[in-house]
Amino acid sequence: MTTRFKKNRKKRGHVSAGHGRIGKHRKHPGGRGNAGDKLWSLVPQEVKAKSNKESAPMIDVTQFGYFKVLGKGVLPENQAIVVKAKLVSKTAEKKIKEAGGAVVLTA
Repeated sequence: MTTRFKKNRKKRGHVSAGHGRIGKHRKHPGGRGNAGDKLWSLVPQEVKAKSNKESAPMIDVTQFGYFKVLGKGVLPENQAIVVKAKLVSKTAEKKIKEAGGAVVLTA
């Protein structure tokens, strides 16, 4: 996209260029693209192949360096999963339980 079509073209030269003076415009605070779409990708490939509704794979997200599970991503349909984490958001817990999985909170 060329510069002349950008929304903030007329704001150049003004101090905050439309992003406010107090809360500064930081680069990518929410991540880029599908930043939250990770939970199912943490499961090893061989476990994915033999998993079904009866034998749900368990993921301990603290082993991967995550402490809170958020509900932004998408889980595959009809795929139960057991998630161990220190913190889980309400939306994440709802999505995991709708898929037939469970949430285990650790200390």
